[in-house]
Amino acid sequence: QVRLVESGGGLVQAGGSLRLSCAASGRSFSGYFMAYFRQAPGKEHEFVAAINWNLGSTYYADSVKGRFTISRNNAENATYLQMNGLKPEDTAIYFCAASIPGGRFYGTYNYRGQGTQVTVSS
Repeated sequence: QVRLVESGGGLVQAGGSLRLSCAASGRSFSGYFMAYFRQAPGKEHEFVAAINWNLGSTYYADSVKGRFTISRNNAENATYLQMNGLKPEDTAIYFCAASIPGGRFYGTYNYRGQGTQVTVSS
């Protein structure tokens, strides 16, 4: 059974940092794109960042570029999202997802985690 489990969310003040982790299990993710999406109350899922499992190439939404960094540890089957300079508008549930070929649309990702809440206070 394929599982993606997020952790690391929480409450932080504006300007602070959090590091999200996504533990993947149940299959090989070689060739997959691992991504983070977020969903704020009343809004659609929004692409945040993605990384190619094999090549390590990374992709970011303009809203987080320069503040967030996505990385992966192939040996541990884990993906990370380091979030610095957090803003109140970053408040959302953050989801980990995996798919081939990847992309910026949540609906195309066939493996998804349950999400972790990130709240940024002003």
